[in-house]
Amino acid sequence: MDQALQMQQFRLRGFVPLYRLHLHSTSSIFAAPPKVRLLLMLACALHFTLGASLGLSVDEAHYALYAAHPDWSYFDHPPLVGWSQWPLVALNAPTWLLRLIPELLWLSTAVLVHAVAERLATNRNGQAGFWAVLTLSLAPLLHILGIGLLPDTLLVFWTVLILWLTLNLMDAQTVQRPGPWLAMGVALGLAGLSKYTAILEVPAVAVCLLAAHGWRVLGNRWLWMALAVALVLVMPVAYWNHANHWISFTYQAKHGAGGGWQATQVLQFLVLQLLVFGPLLLWGLAGAHHSAAVGARAIVLFFVVPFAVLAVLSGGGTSLPHWTAPAWVALAPFAGIGLARAWSGGRRWAIGLIAVAQGLLCVIALGLMLTGGYPLMTNASGQGNGTAPSNPFADLHGWAQAGAQARALAAQQGLTSVSVQNWTLASRLGWYARPLPVHVLEDRFDQFDLWAGDLPAGASTLLVDWSQLGYTVPLGEHGFAECKLLESQDVLRLGRVNSSFRFYACHGWSGLPQPRLAGAP
Repeated sequence: MDQALQMQQFRLRGFVPLYRLHLHSTSSIFAAPPKVRLLLMLACALHFTLGASLGLSVDEAHYALYAAHPDWSYFDHPPLVGWSQWPLVALNAPTWLLRLIPELLWLSTAVLVHAVAERLATNRNGQAGFWAVLTLSLAPLLHILGIGLLPDTLLVFWTVLILWLTLNLMDAQTVQRPGPWLAMGVALGLAGLSKYTAILEVPAVAVCLLAAHGWRVLGNRWLWMALAVALVLVMPVAYWNHANHWISFTYQAKHGAGGGWQATQVLQFLVLQLLVFGPLLLWGLAGAHHSAAVGARAIVLFFVVPFAVLAVLSGGGTSLPHWTAPAWVALAPFAGIGLARAWSGGRRWAIGLIAVAQGLLCVIALGLMLTGGYPLMTNASGQGNGTAPSNPFADLHGWAQAGAQARALAAQQGLTSVSVQNWTLASRLGWYARPLPVHVLEDRFDQFDLWAGDLPAGASTLLVDWSQLGYTVPLGEHGFAECKLLESQDVLRLGRVNSSFRFYACHGWSGLPQPRLAGAP
């Protein structure tokens, strides 16, 4: 047989496991009980409605700017979150269309979780799959990942896919075939292109395969092929870092180290985890004991390893709540098994009360996002400090209008850039005020320094200030020679002022930033 034809057939065989997985997952969800399909449709409708009604969050806008500035990698994250939305950004797609990407990822993740739960369950009657999907639908923070595209949205999907492929490779026959290994290499590589914490899944895969096959698995040549494929796929990250003095790795190492370790911070982290993901998922720790699959207990490591590492890091104040999302979603199939058994075992009142409580929390959180915090939070002039805390829900409103106004005022004043005094303000303006470059007037290095650089000494710019994170106008030795207020713009939500923007024409930058929060001593 011709060598080229052999290679083509080998590549096709390599992707057969992923194709079969698609067919299995699709058939599984269409064969699922109507209540599962209804649950998924309701969740998707909720995500679409909110996604079309809200502006981009600070993180979403930051990663959308990745797509507007295509590169091999970026300062704070690998590139896949930017690459995946680059075609739509290149076509200037509206926000609601961009948000179809996280929605499709959330739906695909839920379908995979359903399929894994049914595969692992002793009684495959659809109940384990239903409860597994319900735990995802009642986890408040996972809805955020279904609305906004973050690196974690991608990693959640790859985690469940890698879990599925690991289950396949634990089979004595499957482990001898190259196709499943190639699929595993591709999934691991794409996970690595999504987020650096994907490395925490490798120990779970290794332990599961060692538990199933012993040390002889190390003699399997296809294992090393999979590792080679994964390494080739993540090479863009290494190439970019090599060309940029390894700044991303240095930043992540310092960020992970955090500050002084405190046990109280770990406790706060654990309490917050229960609040944002919900206690229903904890049934997964019991559900693993009732799985029909051989070696299923080892699969729980997909939860245990990353969660334990991130919990320890939280003691230094470095772990954010959504970082553990892949771990919780990996536990969801087992939670489905545990909840199905507990429900049939007579614990319906307890489970029902917890489910209702989590559902109400989801409704309240998503409702506050839609209303800009009303009626619980109505402060339109929070300064983002202890004396005047900001309203976190105001963050999702008004930036598109502010970006358009910034472009118009800059054109009127002959200014060629926009400046802010905090990097979190730069992402939204960088997105909505395109193509104006955005300078961050603070003494720190981040992605905006790579895109726009420092504002040159003596330069003029349009300075934008936001009431929810207000700063004093920088003048004198650590600011501008002069700044003139051009306009104030209120953000209205439900007929109330939610926040306000102030636009200044500033000239004669000193080059010595020292931003001060308004009202700070």
